[in-house]
Amino acid sequence: MGDGCPGKAGTRAVQKWGLMAKAVKMADIAKVMGVSTVTVSKALSDQKGVSEELRIKIKKKAEEMGYKSTSARYRERSGHAVSYTFGVIVSDRFLAKYESFYWNLYQEVATAAVQRGCFTMLEVLRAEDEDNLVMPRLLSERKTEGLIIIGRLQKPYMEKLMELVDLPFILLDFVDRNGVYDSVISNSYLGMYRMTNYLFDLGHEKIAFVGNVHYTDSITDRYFGYMKSLSEHGLEVRKDWVLDDRNQETGRSDAGFAWKLPEDMPTAFVCNNDVAAANLVNELEQRGYRVPQDISVVGYDNYQPPGLCDVRITTYEVNMPEMANQTVKNLIRKVSGEPYRRGVTIVDGRIVYKDSVNEAHHL
Repeated sequence: MGDGCPGKAGTRAVQKWGLMAKAVKMADIAKVMGVSTVTVSKALSDQKGVSEELRIKIKKKAEEMGYKSTSARYRERSGHAVSYTFGVIVSDRFLAKYESFYWNLYQEVATAAVQRGCFTMLEVLRAEDEDNLVMPRLLSERKTEGLIIIGRLQKPYMEKLMELVDLPFILLDFVDRNGVYDSVISNSYLGMYRMTNYLFDLGHEKIAFVGNVHYTDSITDRYFGYMKSLSEHGLEVRKDWVLDDRNQETGRSDAGFAWKLPEDMPTAFVCNNDVAAANLVNELEQRGYRVPQDISVVGYDNYQPPGLCDVRITTYEVNMPEMANQTVKNLIRKVSGEPYRRGVTIVDGRIVYKDSVNEAHHL
């Protein structure tokens, strides 16, 4: 493959371990040493969590086997600054009609990568492949140095993917339940807390939440932000004021979904995203309500698909460019073995005031 030319000792080591046909990977070293790939990565990049004795042994074995970091191999080939290709995976469950937030997020990732001299390859997972545990082609073709996973995948699929992936990766817009993997998320919890407080500040007390609470991590976090605001105002969550905005099985908000509005209507709705908010406005108008004259509606994301409804939705803007920037920056550092911000990176946003809210005393 032409990934560098080790010296005689390195060549003999490569031949000994049967790896002449391809570059030595961290997983190869881990197998020989009887440790995890994560341990090898930490040892080679001088991170915490590995004893000094083991670190020395791993580095020695890596040298014997002719291991070179991705950045070192690239420099040998080109003599230029390091450039990487990153695979991006997203489920088509998140790309249904009008659900374009993740398309925009991917475009921001691609832009952030290009600005750093890197490139992206997008693979959209079909629902049936996710159900049948068919792994992404990006893994088998080995054309990328790192991986970005946008949006939570189904649990069985995610577990198998984590077993097989041997590339540095970052989760975008969700976190794993055990807090093991690096991720970048928006501040959904505090964002929806602020949006709900904003409605309280305008005199609203009858406030409902719109979103399938456990469908994604971000919706769950936004629901708890809503709960926090209600609790601080001495109110409890009413079950009839927590509304689904999509079909739980398919994730679709158009086909196979019908709104179920409560008999006792609230004066305001906080919606988990702007698509849900726009769809709700249409539903309310069909039932004779006016927004914002009769009922106030707020959204989240600051992404309102054109033509979906005529009312400009007041919303909480997710800082997608910064989320993409943090993701690409951290992944480059992971791939190159440089220090980076590990764990969960939370990116804050801001309220964008538009036309879908009135003060409660105007109602």
